[in-house]
Amino acid sequence: MQRKSKAAFPLAALLALCLLLSACGGSNNSGSSSESPASSGSAPAASGSSSNDKEMELTLAFMGIGNMKEVGLVQEEISKITKAKINATVKLMPIDIGAWTQQVNLLLAGNEPVDLLVTSSFFNYSSQVAKGQLLPLDELLPKYAPTIQDTMEPAIFNSTKINGKMYGIPSIRDTAADHGISARKELMDKHGLTFDNVKSYADLDPIFQKIKDNEPGVYPLVQRSQTNGIANELVRGYVDYLGDTPGVLIIENQDLKVVNLYETQLYKDALQQARKWYQAGYIMPDAATTQEGNNSLIKAGKGFSYLSNMKPGFAAQETTVNGREMVTASIVPPISTSDSGTGFMISIPKNTQDADRAAQLLNLLYTDKDVANLIANGVEGKHYVDAGNGQIKAPEGGSDYVFNQWEVGNNSLAKVWEGMDPTIWEQTKEFNKNSTFSKALGFSFDSSPVKTEVAAVLNVNNQYKAGLESGTIDPSKLDEFVRKLKDAGLDKIVAEKQKQLDEWAQANNVQ
Repeated sequence: MQRKSKAAFPLAALLALCLLLSACGGSNNSGSSSESPASSGSAPAASGSSSNDKEMELTLAFMGIGNMKEVGLVQEEISKITKAKINATVKLMPIDIGAWTQQVNLLLAGNEPVDLLVTSSFFNYSSQVAKGQLLPLDELLPKYAPTIQDTMEPAIFNSTKINGKMYGIPSIRDTAADHGISARKELMDKHGLTFDNVKSYADLDPIFQKIKDNEPGVYPLVQRSQTNGIANELVRGYVDYLGDTPGVLIIENQDLKVVNLYETQLYKDALQQARKWYQAGYIMPDAATTQEGNNSLIKAGKGFSYLSNMKPGFAAQETTVNGREMVTASIVPPISTSDSGTGFMISIPKNTQDADRAAQLLNLLYTDKDVANLIANGVEGKHYVDAGNGQIKAPEGGSDYVFNQWEVGNNSLAKVWEGMDPTIWEQTKEFNKNSTFSKALGFSFDSSPVKTEVAAVLNVNNQYKAGLESGTIDPSKLDEFVRKLKDAGLDKIVAEKQKQLDEWAQANNVQ
């Protein structure tokens, strides 16, 4: 099924994916899709060029999150297809996420050929463009990959532009996120509970009370982590964080006014709600300090539910992750934020051997179902087996190729795993399309001009946030928290973010 929860990522990567990553979950694999006109079969070879007369090896570098032991077998099978179509073999280069930034910096600064590279607004995309390390794609795409733009929402496709030029293509994934709750189905059924009448977070109170009264030793609501406190979850569906510093946009305002999150009524109300639940005994007494996350607590039977950003197929994903059947309810409609498109992309570095051929390989990653399925799921019979009904499952004994494929190419062309709805990609397409798009879609904040203030604000956050957002600390401490944040330079950070956002909006004709 969904290979690995995005919530398992290190925080730096996931402030990405957590919203992208809609539901902090892995990709939705599916064998059918309405996303792409080429989804019903393998794509034709790209328009030839004289350079195609010479066979070459093209290197694709990506984050190797998962089991990459048999990546060589996968690249051999992909190379059989690419050799026939574009006269090139493929070298897959997984890079451990812990070494990602350093290794990519070395690759881009050196002379080693890299033809396609996963890029992200969370990992220096804008600075890579500023340094001239990535090539513009505006002329290459119409020539070698003209249908890629049809595989995703136009707003997402165009969100990677910097100063009017495109340097990255978003991967096909759940680019939007809705927000709500995931709970253990056996306890819901045991006590005759449903989410039918839950229209707001406050409507969860009777459900939490029923669990508290009847399930000793089970906490009605657990946090995903200290950095994803209850109050944080309550506000996430309403704001665009514009990165990982306090200045945010309120989505429903549909404007470009950066505000201090901690001074909004939205945040104040969230703290009050978290405090109410904590005092009612719904939240763990040591929620602000425990190192146990939601998945381990649910698996151990200590937790009943948790709040999260979500997506189509989230209940099935979380069932696998938790080892218990889960049910979900969406409380806040889906949104697409500034990083929805730029969270994970593929770019062509300046040190490619052949930009034309790299663009042809890029085209295959988005339009050829066999290439897409190989990189997503590996080799049939070796890394997955047929599960019937057009679905696949892990082979007996497991697989030595387990890839978080949502970061690369067109995942909607890959086969769907057992347990997922076969129409998951049709659902995901509508989900993405019908989300509310932030006015700042495509904006990336460069915090380097205020790095001293960012570090100081982080220190203050570490003193207060976990306690306040878990409900452990009384919300009356908020004024003290904000005062210390301002002393640390919070207003300067917000002003810098507003300045950059205004400049971005002017350059991209966003009003």
